[in-house]
Amino acid sequence: MGPEDLIRVGSYLSVLGVMATWELVAPRRPLTASKLCRWGGNLTIVILNTAIARLFFMGGVIATAAMAQGRGWGLLNWIDAPVWLEVGLAVVALDLIIYAQHQVFHYVPTLWRFHMMHHSDLDLDVSSGVRFHPVEIVISTAVKAVSVLVLGVAPLAVVIFEVVLNSTALFNHSNVQMPLSVDRALRWFVVTPDMHRIHHSTDPRETNSNYGFNVPGWDRLFGTYCPEPALGQLGMKIGLEHLGPPVCLNLFMMLRFPFVTTLGRYAERTQA
Repeated sequence: MGPEDLIRVGSYLSVLGVMATWELVAPRRPLTASKLCRWGGNLTIVILNTAIARLFFMGGVIATAAMAQGRGWGLLNWIDAPVWLEVGLAVVALDLIIYAQHQVFHYVPTLWRFHMMHHSDLDLDVSSGVRFHPVEIVISTAVKAVSVLVLGVAPLAVVIFEVVLNSTALFNHSNVQMPLSVDRALRWFVVTPDMHRIHHSTDPRETNSNYGFNVPGWDRLFGTYCPEPALGQLGMKIGLEHLGPPVCLNLFMMLRFPFVTTLGRYAERTQA
């Protein structure tokens, strides 16, 4: 395990611990399903996803960045700018790409099959931030690797981006209470839990909004921002309306989920 892995794992476990504690002390919404069952499935699949990503991308995205830098590939390697500016541009560009990728996973029915496993969680808490199907993880990692090559992103920028992305995913999926005035102010700088929770509403119009993970401005800029759910934060239902009776998914059920579940009305934004 290299130093970049220690940084990523250390930051991940730290944020996970802080947000899990915050959820216990000040939860935003009451939970509706067994936390033990949900956390068992969600944390098991993140371990599997980490192993699969290692298998498919032996050197990882960071190694791809090092290769691009060493060979002078990519847009940022063709310009002469301060390191801080190149890193900043790279992080923002990668975040925009992830925002666009997220939308594509909602629009394309085949991709939605895999992404809807993330949306099938019965509640939303910090563990939901790592609940992704392995096929989606492979595709997402491939997109990041290609983006790093094209942009010429430096390894340092990749490490920073991955740490920020993982941390904000845990933060904005968490079930934490904060003053509404603080939430409104933070939304200009980071995607808050109340903002992202709307994206997990059973209402397709709300599911197809608030795609951002790090930068909240993309949703405002591209017209996908929804400030509040129609039923309010406490009245809003989480999950997918077409799944039938609530079922807590174990690892095996998560893996087969895309192949045995109907798409529902979410894959295309045809709602009025």
